[in-house]
Amino acid sequence: MIRSLISEIKEFKKPSFLASLFMVFEVMFEISIPFVMASLLDQGVQQRNMNNILFYGGLMLVCAFLSLFCGMQSARYGAYASAGFAKNLRRAIFKKVQTFSFENIDQFSSGGLVTRMMTDVTNVQNAYQMVIRICVRAPLNLIFAIVACFMINAEMAMIFVYVTIFLAAVLSIIMKIVYPLFTEVFEAYDNLNNSIQENITNMRVVKSYVKEADETVKFKKASRLIYNMFMKAIRVVVLSSPAMMLSMYASFLLISWIGAHLIVGGQLSTGNLTSMFSYTMTILMSLMMFMMIFVMLSISMASVERINEVLTTKATIVSPENGIKEVADGSINFEDVTFAYTDENGDKTHVLQGINLSIRSGEVIGILGGTGSGKSSLVQLIPRLYDVESGRVTVAGHDVKEYDLDSLRKQVAMVLQTNVLFSGTIKENMRWGNKDATDEEIIAACKIAQADEFIQDFKEGYDTMIERGGSNVSGGQRQRLCIARALLMNPKILILDDSTSAVDTKTDSLIRQGLATSLKETTKIIIGQRISSIQDADRIIVMNDGQIDAIGRHEELLATNAIYQEVYEMQTQEKGEADEN
Repeated sequence: MIRSLISEIKEFKKPSFLASLFMVFEVMFEISIPFVMASLLDQGVQQRNMNNILFYGGLMLVCAFLSLFCGMQSARYGAYASAGFAKNLRRAIFKKVQTFSFENIDQFSSGGLVTRMMTDVTNVQNAYQMVIRICVRAPLNLIFAIVACFMINAEMAMIFVYVTIFLAAVLSIIMKIVYPLFTEVFEAYDNLNNSIQENITNMRVVKSYVKEADETVKFKKASRLIYNMFMKAIRVVVLSSPAMMLSMYASFLLISWIGAHLIVGGQLSTGNLTSMFSYTMTILMSLMMFMMIFVMLSISMASVERINEVLTTKATIVSPENGIKEVADGSINFEDVTFAYTDENGDKTHVLQGINLSIRSGEVIGILGGTGSGKSSLVQLIPRLYDVESGRVTVAGHDVKEYDLDSLRKQVAMVLQTNVLFSGTIKENMRWGNKDATDEEIIAACKIAQADEFIQDFKEGYDTMIERGGSNVSGGQRQRLCIARALLMNPKILILDDSTSAVDTKTDSLIRQGLATSLKETTKIIIGQRISSIQDADRIIVMNDGQIDAIGRHEELLATNAIYQEVYEMQTQEKGEADEN
């Protein structure tokens, strides 16, 4: 688990090494100060030798300044290396997410992925900086100080060995308890981020229904839950503090007691006892650092596991080796296709069963069916956004699994009812369909999609800035811009998934006329709730409960299919009532 994250250090290995190296030098100079101080007291102060006082005093200053310099360099390189590591880690997560299929993305909530890229990576960044600095400093300080104590007096030095063993046992028990608690905390963070994202994205709906107070209460509950879970973990972690204080005071008392007897017996000098007290502080400070490391690693290990979960997840849909790069035409075949969605627990929900369908290149196909009948699931199999459970889907005579994914999807343009626009100008959004599209090509596509007229009404025209998600244009305008963007791909297959639901019937008719004249060789699949949107199609497919109920032209279905008849009669009646009003 750790190895996959360490591989992202990459170009920051050198500053990481330098941070640790300078920390080693800092510890060496720092540990030498009490030794020099003992000589200053015993050979300088007590003997009233000014030369020794000046020499050892100057040596102490040199060691102190060198320790300070090395500490500053270690901090500098440590901050640089940890920030770079976090940058690489976020890039790796983002790059990995881009390879995910819809099935993979369904396993992670959007809030969960945001938490991993922000909060979890920050935790790992802080932990890494601590590892290359404090995790070097603390053990070296501890080892050098204990060795120095043994050199002064082995009997007193054994005190620190027992103290270290005692604290190690206490911290191990605490870490075993708090690790699962921090894992639960970050899962709660996922839910909180999901709630925030949902609220901000749908702010217009929240305000329309005057639900600000309810959403605030909902947020407070989620936030309070995280607070309570953190406090539960912290209550366990703080138990390390009394253990530390007990060790500290016990060490001072024992050293004072034993040291006093040794000085009286002539077995220990005053300078050595002073040095022992200095090393006692060094050892106890090192143990306190270990406590800090323990807390940070307890938090970061939960984050490491969550990040590793994303990095090690294998994309369920990948391009085959030497996949087919060219889509010859827009013919499509479904051969005994069965498809099911799999949730995060591995449970399957079947939405398509026994689908057999043949679509000729250049044909216009309409699809009609109730909510949950499998219309969108059917068309999402064509660009291989999902893979079939059984059977197969072919495009231009080849199984979609044989195609290079990028090549296939560039030839299958999809326009969804909820398609979004991105921050930038209208031109920049249009060039998502074709990055090399000229202004003339953009205008031509927008005219076909009936978007040019309202774009020209904007003060900045095609240079008008679109806010994130296209929130500054209406639903109908957003749909028309998305259709134009898809047309710029010049695809072999064009799928309109209820993508004219927000436009009026006249505009809908004009869009269909434009598509008929401009993309004659392109296979067009139109999912519609209004029969008027699909009645001119070469064939209409009626879906019901994940199966094809009927296929035929408008007149045939009107005469033979009960579902089609019912929808037609309802919509005709509604239209008649609207005309009367």
